[in-house]
Amino acid sequence: MASCVSITQIIFLIVLFTSLFLYSFAKPIQTQQSLLFQYHNGHLLTGNISIDIIWYGKFASYQRAIITDFILSLSSSPPTKAQPNVATWWNITEKYYNLVDPKISKIVPSLGNQIMDPNCSIGKHLNINQIERLASKGSQKHAINVVLTSTDVAVQGFCSKCGTHGYLESELVNKRKHRYKFAYIWVGNAETQCPSNCSWPFNLTIYGPKSPPLVAPNNDVGVDGMVMNLASLLVGTATNPFGNGYYQGPKEEPLEAVSACPGMYGTGTSFGFPGKLLVDVKTGASYNANGVNGRKYLLPPLYDPSTKTC
Repeated sequence: MASCVSITQIIFLIVLFTSLFLYSFAKPIQTQQSLLFQYHNGHLLTGNISIDIIWYGKFASYQRAIITDFILSLSSSPPTKAQPNVATWWNITEKYYNLVDPKISKIVPSLGNQIMDPNCSIGKHLNINQIERLASKGSQKHAINVVLTSTDVAVQGFCSKCGTHGYLESELVNKRKHRYKFAYIWVGNAETQCPSNCSWPFNLTIYGPKSPPLVAPNNDVGVDGMVMNLASLLVGTATNPFGNGYYQGPKEEPLEAVSACPGMYGTGTSFGFPGKLLVDVKTGASYNANGVNGRKYLLPPLYDPSTKTC
């Protein structure tokens, strides 16, 4: 099972980049570590993919809208005119597909079904098996099922990791009597449990210099943090859905297309500083991507496999 970048990985990468004096976003970052980023000959997600959401716990309607608008922004039609935008950011994933086969069908994500479980039907202390059980409630073919847990739900391993992705076998079979596989993602709302770990730079980090926290673009530290982590995991799921796609490092705890570039949100990035970003003149919020319905988001950088840079 592939997963979001862990605190151990973050510390390792910070030490690596700092020691090489390469932790600057004024120009593309390239390291020996990046040269190990490999394609492992497995399948990527292709074609039309439904992103189903399982809302576990209580989420306000405005919180749900922040996340659904982000998903709609990935491949909105017509596309968001304001630049930079979410769709342009997402389209960087096409470079991974082109390296495998320029003729391969690219992934086209869309918002699918939404399943509500506000009363936490299986409790408020979950392990990974229970997360997978919840993920199975979504579509089991051509889908990414996203389980989102509210602030009062504790998930095993949460805070050491801000989310995870993996895959399960479907109950559906193809013409060859083989079971389909479907991908899943889990992301938790860290606002009350560990915002320093999973909502930075909207909260003070517990590591390194204490730069002032940024104003969250949608005025919700927890959910804006969830968008950052969901964005990272969606790219990881598209490019390494079954554990044999694009990644570097050990398969059990891989660095993927976003987790290989931690903390680099804007130009001039340095240790503990997310970089220079766009600022909304009305709210003072920091962002680097525009979305549908006038949304603004702070999205993580993607590793570029063609230039081997972040």
